Amino acid sequence: MPNIKSFISTFLLTAIAVTAFAQRDTTKKQTVDITSSYQPSLRSSAKINFSASHLSGDTSKRIGPYNIPANNLFFIYQPVSLKPLALQQDTAFELGLRNYLKVGAGNYTTPYASAGFSFGDGKTALLNIYADYISSKGKIEHQDYSRLNIKGSGSYFTPRNEVYGSAAISQQDNYLYGYDHLLHNYSKKDVLQRFQDVSIRAGFRNKDQNETGINYNPSIQTTIFSNQDKLTESSLILDVPIEKTFNDVLSVKVAVNADITSFSTKNYIPNNIKFNNNIVQIAPELIYAKEGISLHGGVTPAWDNGKLTVFPNVYGEAQLPGISFMVQGGFVGRFLKNTYRNLSAVNPFLLPMTSQQNTKETELYGGIKTSVGKHFNFSAKAGLIRYENLPFYINDTASDSKGFIVSNESRVNDFRLHADMSFISQDKFTITGGLTFNGYTNMRDNDKAWGTIPLEITASMRWWAFKQVMLKSDFRAFTGSPYIVKGAGSKTTSGAADLSAGVEFAINKQFSAWLDVNNLFNNKYERWHNYQVYGINILGGVIYKF
Repeated sequence: MPNIKSFISTFLLTAIAVTAFAQRDTTKKQTVDITSSYQPSLRSSAKINFSASHLSGDTSKRIGPYNIPANNLFFIYQPVSLKPLALQQDTAFELGLRNYLKVGAGNYTTPYASAGFSFGDGKTALLNIYADYISSKGKIEHQDYSRLNIKGSGSYFTPRNEVYGSAAISQQDNYLYGYDHLLHNYSKKDVLQRFQDVSIRAGFRNKDQNETGINYNPSIQTTIFSNQDKLTESSLILDVPIEKTFNDVLSVKVAVNADITSFSTKNYIPNNIKFNNNIVQIAPELIYAKEGISLHGGVTPAWDNGKLTVFPNVYGEAQLPGISFMVQGGFVGRFLKNTYRNLSAVNPFLLPMTSQQNTKETELYGGIKTSVGKHFNFSAKAGLIRYENLPFYINDTASDSKGFIVSNESRVNDFRLHADMSFISQDKFTITGGLTFNGYTNMRDNDKAWGTIPLEITASMRWWAFKQVMLKSDFRAFTGSPYIVKGAGSKTTSGAADLSAGVEFAINKQFSAWLDVNNLFNNKYERWHNYQVYGINILGGVIYKF
């Protein structure tokens, strides 16, 4: 009976174990060591292993077109009048400055300050704010001058377009001191010529060419220009250029422009004057451009206060085969808007106007331009220009000769020669120069081209002589302009040569010192009759960049 025996044996062993456990001394710790030679392990799973093969090298060579742009620039010079008071200071290079403050002082009791601030990342939005101020006091009674400018401009970028805008306000104080101080005794308030200008502009343009091949850049601008207690002139300017590209060489462009101006005087004796001056024009043109040749053809219908004129608009340039010269030529025309704001920018001693006549300009020209080597560029152009209602500036001999009035020449021809050159060596050394000759003939209403400059020469130099030192210089020379002598016919001013020089020294990454010396020849010339400029003037200070 194996089952009974097994049961009895198990029972006896259990009883012995229980008895032994009951008799164990529990005050002592007991340990049990278990030794086993069994080690568990997982069975390796069966799977497929992939071995990556090396990619074969691409030995084919793809040659893509790469056109290296010419390392040069072509500069177009336009006549800019010299200020008959203190020369405007060259504010040195401000490229790349996000925020800066430039202050200085000079002789003729001249304080100077300029500042610039930039906000935004430049990718989605950008805002720039600039401001500058300068004033001077001359040795002649009321030979004073001051200028204040504040401007803000910004852009907002979308994936396809840019929305931009700007707002600016400026105030410029001149004094009509060009009278005989032995005969007249004016107070400073009596001869104050204060210009105030407020301008707001907005527009949007496409950043990249869209699927339709249409480029656009419409903008609208409004300005309010005033001469304190004398006149107010407001303008609304709408500009809508649209360009359609058909292929790599052919495109069509249409530009619509409307310039609407309202003018009114204040405290004008005997009666105040009010009038409007409007110009509307449409300029369609066909453009053909490929390597070595560019042609533009079209016409420009324009309405000058309701009167229609159709201007030619044909111009182009072409590369001569085998040589580096390019020839250029054209037959073009336009209206020049003779608002008080535009004319006083040329002559700041202009008296209030009683009427405005816009200038009709038609030009037939031809010329060449070329690049010699990697650094030197040259261009020259000769043209025959016909003007209608071209403004001349006559010193007012009917009163005390301290102001100027406008005399419109109904028709005059101008043979113009212009040449400019530049030598550019990277961003370390730059020399530019220009020459402009104007020969006015066949006038009907005026004996001479009053207040104009027959010959003008300009030049400038910028040289980073060392890593921390930048030298600069500007030169301007011009022949005299004719003016009327009361009761004695006419004379011509003596002309002038004006040289300025300056230096900027970088002390560290944040601070720089600068010095400008203007009118080094100490030539107290007259750009406008009876208005003598300052002699040599020195201005220096520091720049803080942050």
